[in-house]
Amino acid sequence: MKFLIVEDEKPNANRLKKMVEQLDNTYQVVDMVDSVSGAVEWFNQNTHPEIVLMDIRLADGLSFDIFSRVKVGSAVIFTTAYDEYALQAFKVNGVDYLLKPIEAEELETAIAKVKQTHISATANPYLDELMSYIKQKDVTYRSRFLFPYKDGYKTINVSEIDLIYSEDKNTHLILQNGTMQMAGQTLEELEEQLDPAVFFRANRQYIININSIESIHNHFNGKLKVVVRKQTQHEILVSKEKAPLFKQWLDR
Repeated sequence: MKFLIVEDEKPNANRLKKMVEQLDNTYQVVDMVDSVSGAVEWFNQNTHPEIVLMDIRLADGLSFDIFSRVKVGSAVIFTTAYDEYALQAFKVNGVDYLLKPIEAEELETAIAKVKQTHISATANPYLDELMSYIKQKDVTYRSRFLFPYKDGYKTINVSEIDLIYSEDKNTHLILQNGTMQMAGQTLEELEEQLDPAVFFRANRQYIININSIESIHNHFNGKLKVVVRKQTQHEILVSKEKAPLFKQWLDR
């Protein structure tokens, strides 16, 4: 059984690849692509595999755009940190909808569904089951951090964070009062843990709190420049490809 992984975060893609190959030594990940345009090009040039593991929010837009540009002849298992796209996923015949962080047992169950049935081009037999699962699943986002402090500990509420950025493999939380706190998580981990309605991954270095945005400006080559309050030393750019997704996040 062959797999294609569509995921724009390389650590997540590598983790999925390893997980697939460990489930069964006959499983083969034929390729990994990281964008809508890259996926469309891949599907146009290659034999479609049995299964596609597909993230929803990619660098240049939502993966649903792929299905309007090319006919995908594979069963699709969506892998995402967000539960808000479940219905759209099922409308394009998603076999399952796995919320990150994904466990091997969940992935194995989803693959078993593909083996057991042929998904019709017009109807998904698992729609009712999957919708029920999504409604019942309790998605809890991080609300605070606990840090060592003097001879004890202190907590920082997520609502106090204006900006999160990565530098020299370290993650920094910049708070509303102007102070900074080092965090032990990577940006990839925090992106999964924080409420996507409030926090946006602007690029590989920055995560922005929507309430901390002071202004947004057009930049060169279709990029957007975001100014976060009190943080003029940080030049936060949103790529031309990701700008539509950023605007959609703001306009809701």
